[in-house]
Amino acid sequence: MINHRERIQAAIAGELVKPVPIALWRHFPQDDQSAQGLAQAVLGFQKRFNFDLVKVTPTSGYPAEAWGAQLRPKGNQEGTREYLSRPVRRAADWPALPLLDEAQSTLARELRALKLIRAGVGREVHLLQTVFSPLTIAKQLAGDRWLTDLREHPEELRAGLETIARTTARFAEASLASGADSLFFATQLASHDLLSLDEYRAFGLEYDLRVLESVRERAELILLHLHGNHPMYELVGEYPVQIVNWHDRRTSPSLQEAQALFPRVVRLGGLDEWGALLKGSPGEVRAQVQDALAQTGGRRLILGAGCVMLTTTPDENIRAVCEAATGG
Repeated sequence: MINHRERIQAAIAGELVKPVPIALWRHFPQDDQSAQGLAQAVLGFQKRFNFDLVKVTPTSGYPAEAWGAQLRPKGNQEGTREYLSRPVRRAADWPALPLLDEAQSTLARELRALKLIRAGVGREVHLLQTVFSPLTIAKQLAGDRWLTDLREHPEELRAGLETIARTTARFAEASLASGADSLFFATQLASHDLLSLDEYRAFGLEYDLRVLESVRERAELILLHLHGNHPMYELVGEYPVQIVNWHDRRTSPSLQEAQALFPRVVRLGGLDEWGALLKGSPGEVRAQVQDALAQTGGRRLILGAGCVMLTTTPDENIRAVCEAATGG
């Protein structure tokens, strides 16, 4: 009988793991406003479903909050928050962004939550902190003007990205010192719908790699999340990651296509968080699990959703994933 950590490592090695590892996560609105509340919510969720890795999902927009943005709960199914104000309102604000460290109150809150969660889950499961890419954080800080500044004020944006990348690297390092052993690195802008490949290399990938290189020797795992439609999946091979997650049920590539592109990278997916997982029957969920197994042969696969599960996802559908993975 192998433990959760060993099951994930076996999947990374390309071994056929039965049952297939499972990892699902969600936001916990209201609870995530305090370290204690987030920790209790994450631990309770893990106790109920016993996933093979624990991905911590802090309050949405926490980096922007750290730089002074004001947010409030949005009351939506994703469990995210809406912005009341943002710290970057003009191009000249980018170079003025201050460098932050783990003592900043918002970041310290998330690190305290990690310590509590690690104490609760023990050492037999990987614990992943959510870290956003610098360009994604830039969008949080500025809203829609991020793209205007990328094309019309690139030097000012670059100055801001330098500060964001340094702060994010510090926070990632502090997360690994506070209980996390791995990172969930999320980019929301590596999409052909938003940028050209050259633009993302210059303003996204360059700064992403600065953050990841700062922790790659200490992090046991790095999981790359490519958010949105038409992701730049061709860049996966340039990231120092073992696992990649994207909306495989809603955009290309499929699980099978992804295996051909980067055969040594574990794919986390197979479940549609807005479709079968949210609105389907347990039978439809089991059918998606079986299809994911058929696409991959069960190798280098972790069953999961394309992004956060909705807060209204029925428990019986989550249990159906667990049952199908075990052959139940």
